[in-house]
Amino acid sequence: MIPFSVLAGALVLLVGVADALPGYQISCGATSDKVAGNVTWVADGAFIHAGKVAELDSPGVMPMLSSLRYFPPDASSAAKYCYAVPAAMHARYLVRTTYYYGGFDGGGAPPVFDQIIDGTRWSAVDTAGGYARGLATYYEAVVEAAGKELSVCLARSAATAPGRSPFISALEVVPLEESVYSAVNFTAYALSTVARHSFGHNGSIIGYPDDRFNRYWEPYSDGGIPVVESQASVATEAFWNKPPEAVFRRGLTASRDKSLELQWPPAPLPAASYYLALYFQDNRGPSALSWRVFDVAVNGQPFFAGLNVSTAGCMVYGVDWPLSGQTRITLTPALESPVGPLINAAELMMVVPLGGRTHPRDVIGMQELARGFTNPPSDWRGDPCLPQGNSWTGVTCNQDPLARVTGLNLTNFRVGGSISNNIANLTAISSIWLVGNNLTGPIPDLNHLLHVVSLHLEDNGLTGPLPESLGNLTRLEELSVQNNSLQGTIPSSIRNRAAVDPRFRFQYTPGNNLS
Repeated sequence: MIPFSVLAGALVLLVGVADALPGYQISCGATSDKVAGNVTWVADGAFIHAGKVAELDSPGVMPMLSSLRYFPPDASSAAKYCYAVPAAMHARYLVRTTYYYGGFDGGGAPPVFDQIIDGTRWSAVDTAGGYARGLATYYEAVVEAAGKELSVCLARSAATAPGRSPFISALEVVPLEESVYSAVNFTAYALSTVARHSFGHNGSIIGYPDDRFNRYWEPYSDGGIPVVESQASVATEAFWNKPPEAVFRRGLTASRDKSLELQWPPAPLPAASYYLALYFQDNRGPSALSWRVFDVAVNGQPFFAGLNVSTAGCMVYGVDWPLSGQTRITLTPALESPVGPLINAAELMMVVPLGGRTHPRDVIGMQELARGFTNPPSDWRGDPCLPQGNSWTGVTCNQDPLARVTGLNLTNFRVGGSISNNIANLTAISSIWLVGNNLTGPIPDLNHLLHVVSLHLEDNGLTGPLPESLGNLTRLEELSVQNNSLQGTIPSSIRNRAAVDPRFRFQYTPGNNLS
């Protein structure tokens, strides 16, 4: 996705002068909260359990960019590194990641890597262009939370040079109101911002508090197109997307009987489907002639015919508009219109198909298993299975429309803690190997794991009895629990299986106190 670059020392102008911005504003790598304007950026320790932190020696950068978190290569070969941010299930969020390299690792240019939201590979992160100009780079998406957490992850890719470390400077997760971008089916798609401009502006970016969600409306002007200022206010509450009133204060126009053509966005687009929203307002004071009528075309294709724009303003949008290459927006006035066309602002977002989802019961089971462990693998956050190639360390999944966990192998990972009872949620799993760790506590009831073929729990510190249910797992062929501290009587169901089923291999010695 096309990145955005901004002055690393000017972000204070973007976050406004109030502290009521909702959601989470996270300063990555920070050891304490930081303030920019009157917005507090919180330290990131509560949201991630992996990585190292670095302080930048870059005078003049904003406080939330003066530190970063990076993820060096290690022996675990973690598939991804995830921030887990609390969310409301099925609520919609604006997610923004910001990167300011600052030469933290001594390299001449920043590394290239991927970013992931939940189970969807969102985009590559390439900030070299911004860094060469002394700028920070940000990416933005709109997604729906599938559960009670929203995960934002970084991952190495084929483009990541050996030995280089993905990094992140700031993360924002802001809840959106129900009407904003509501025409999109967020159960199947996400939106990735390509461009958002306020036409006719040539100053700083418009953000919070003008935009209550802190969307960034960048200035856009064309020396060859006349700029006009508005004489009337706009009640933006009437607009589904709730644009800030500030974007209606200026616009680009053409004289009567003349068409207005914009080459926008400035950069060519990859072939894809896009969400396009255009915003208009008649800039003159209210009167009998305070209206404009014109047609809107995109790359010569009709987008909206006979648009009647008054001082109250209006918005038109397309949810699934195919675009590629350079894009032209043409506004053609109606014959009877007393004035030429005018445009104030626009948003363009790529429609990104979701990469799939892991079955909710497996997500809950794996999350609870991770919470029960001490020292779990560093990538045990976010979606356990997705995207493909970025499942949790030791976790194997199938590729069904709702992915299922089919295998778990953490042999000799030095994992401590206990085995959560929620492991019983993994009803598609066939293989569990937790050998050679520091696990304590009882073996949970695994009665619902009807597909388990091999269960290896040897060489731990497990206590308590063997559950009777283990002998009732008809597909179980390997049960190994030696070298623990189990007590009691071996259940009859296990003894009977061992006596009559030649496929069933049960090992409980040495160690244990089982009779």
